[in-house]
Amino acid sequence: VSRRRASEKRSTEMGNKRAEKKHDKHHKTTRKEGEKDRKRPRRRNADEEEAEEESSKEKKNIKNERTKTVKLEDEKEKDVKKKRKNSESESHSESNSDAESKDNQAVGVLGSLTPEELEQLKEAVDERKKLITTLKGKPWPMKKKLVILRESQEFVEKYEGALGKGKGRKLYAYKVLMMKKWMKFQRDLENFKTACIPWEMKIKEIESHFGSSVASYFIFLRWMYGINMILFGLTFGLVMVPEALMGKPYGSMPRKTVPRVEEASAMNFAVLWDFGGYAKYSVLFYGYYNNQRAIGWLKFRMPLSYFLVGVGTVAYSYMVVIRTMARNANEEGGGDDTSFNFSWKTFTSWDYLIGNPETADNKFASITTSFKEAIVEEQESRKDDNIHLTRFLRVLANFLVLCCLAGSGYLIYFVVRRSQKFALEGLENYGWWERNEVNMVMSLLGMFCPMLFDVISTLENYHPRIALQWQLGRIFALFLGNLYTFIIALMDAIQLKRAEEEIVKKNMTIWQANLYNGTVPDNSTALPITVHPADVPRGPCWETMVGQEFVRLIISDTMTTYITLLIGDFLRAVLVRFLNNCWCWDLEYGFPSYSEFDVSGNVLGLIFNQGMIWMGAFYAPCLPALNLLRLHVSMYLQCWAVMCCNVPQERVFKASGSSNFYMAMLLVILFLSTLPAIYTIVSIPPSFDCGPFSGKNRMFDVIQETLETDFPAWFSKVFSYASNPGLVLSFLLLLVLAIYYLQSTSKTYKRVNMELKKKLQTQNEENKRKNKLAALKAANELEQAKKAGEQCSNSASDLGESTQNVSQLP
Repeated sequence: VSRRRASEKRSTEMGNKRAEKKHDKHHKTTRKEGEKDRKRPRRRNADEEEAEEESSKEKKNIKNERTKTVKLEDEKEKDVKKKRKNSESESHSESNSDAESKDNQAVGVLGSLTPEELEQLKEAVDERKKLITTLKGKPWPMKKKLVILRESQEFVEKYEGALGKGKGRKLYAYKVLMMKKWMKFQRDLENFKTACIPWEMKIKEIESHFGSSVASYFIFLRWMYGINMILFGLTFGLVMVPEALMGKPYGSMPRKTVPRVEEASAMNFAVLWDFGGYAKYSVLFYGYYNNQRAIGWLKFRMPLSYFLVGVGTVAYSYMVVIRTMARNANEEGGGDDTSFNFSWKTFTSWDYLIGNPETADNKFASITTSFKEAIVEEQESRKDDNIHLTRFLRVLANFLVLCCLAGSGYLIYFVVRRSQKFALEGLENYGWWERNEVNMVMSLLGMFCPMLFDVISTLENYHPRIALQWQLGRIFALFLGNLYTFIIALMDAIQLKRAEEEIVKKNMTIWQANLYNGTVPDNSTALPITVHPADVPRGPCWETMVGQEFVRLIISDTMTTYITLLIGDFLRAVLVRFLNNCWCWDLEYGFPSYSEFDVSGNVLGLIFNQGMIWMGAFYAPCLPALNLLRLHVSMYLQCWAVMCCNVPQERVFKASGSSNFYMAMLLVILFLSTLPAIYTIVSIPPSFDCGPFSGKNRMFDVIQETLETDFPAWFSKVFSYASNPGLVLSFLLLLVLAIYYLQSTSKTYKRVNMELKKKLQTQNEENKRKNKLAALKAANELEQAKKAGEQCSNSASDLGESTQNVSQLP
């Protein structure tokens, strides 16, 4: 018994000695670190002293937390020893995972702590969390930051889930775990959304090398692609597919059959390239659709669907354009804050989370481009030129531009008159150029006139952003004049087709009378005569003719754009690249050099191409599909051409406000392109033997027919009252007044916002001035204190010398 008691005493004494040794070692290390910190020389700068104070505070917190963890570990060892003594025969099951074992250990440790210690541990966890969030801004070396971050994360993960109140610890740990998983899910979801944005990385790469002005074009192209996807879905799903699946098949009626005269050449490539032959008599164009009120077993209302889809696409386009303009205005309403611009760009531009070399190269190019943009903005804000010479050159440039516009308008008018003469004489007697002369001349003018405008704009010496807007306005005027000249020519062609249609009506009555009178005797009971649909005479169908013209114009414009891209950019870049070493002068910096990306010409090409889609989609439902294919190919082809064949502009500028300027021009062209379509729908009667509205006086009569047959009488009366011109005009007047009121209030809010911003800037400058004065005053007081201290020390030394001298006297 005595031996056992002695051995137990020895074991307890040995345990106590070990714990005391651990505590002594820990205190020695902390004392050594403190002595080292004391021996370090003090820094002179106030910022560095503050940084040392913060680091010392953090070290103290870390020391306190380490002491707490040591206590917790000691108590844990004591508990383990007690458990081993009490239950040596019990078996312990292995833990399922490392995370659960850590939580169980933390919970076991926390179970032996007092409430005061738990509160201290919670405060320590909160401090570690704050340290993790603010660690990036600490003035410490990166190695120290990484060590402290790792230790803090381990400490938080170990004790955060176990901290709770009584029995709710497991629930609290579960909540913390689910919160972390939810945050990770949200972060992954945002990354997935970013990855799902089409062509996002391509546009970011282009923006990093060429600036935001070139990237704004590709963002605008992507936006147009989304709009055309909606238009294609409406026309394809509600017009083309129902007619192809539920309508009468090809060859069942004259409007769906190629005439006998055209059957021999209906499959020729030249005919199909001009969208004639079998392409003309298909669901691609207006004339193929039947005027039957309900088709198929679903009783699908084809004429009503055709009319509502045509109106709905235009209404949707208006809504989306105006909504996008409003959103851009809200985003750009605050303006650009240019205070300390270069300092912010120098110290905060780099992203330290980048781990991919290619991404790092793009970020480096992006920072360089942003510095170029900022330098151009600063130079333009400080530029001071001769105002009289500048005004003279700008007036001269505008005069030259007006001459170019007048010449292009006259050329288009001359070509249209020639095409009308060719149409009267018969296009079969002329070649390919005479048949497509109008389209080719318009495409060539749209290709070369912007280059001429770009040369003329060098005389004006505008800011690059303002120069781009002037260039866009001039090209807009050019394209608009060309487009409306083309529309006037189409109106003349429509009148000719209608006159021809009247002649065909008379000939059809004569043909029918001769057919029945010459072949069927009177009082005969024979079956009626059946004529093949290909042999039945038919009208010219001016709606299909209009749709064909717009499709040809789109195709010719697309081919001209791609050929210009390949010849003007790719072959030029190849010649400059491979002939530069064996040429008489430097081809890269002289003539011809690498080409720059023409933002204005490409943007206006997109806008007017979309205007033609809106104008012609009612007569050719295939136009949204063709435009969707064109935009898809253009995105890849132009991205490749920009990165491989073009060079950045000499004066890179920031494209602030350009997106809204693009939208404003798109809204104008949308309004101008819907006017001819509305005029033809309202005023011109449809063809008598083709299209879903054949046999009606006007195309919109399908609405009145639907109200009379498919709705009760009271609903048609309400609709007629609501469509009263007096009520409509009063509603429009109220709408205009509301728009004016909202615009005026938005202007006042914007002005107040700018004034408030100026006040804040002046207040900030005043605070800086006060702080500077306070710092100077403190520095002066410090110098005075130093001088006073030196004087006191000198007087003390003098007093000491005098006392020594007095003591040496006999």
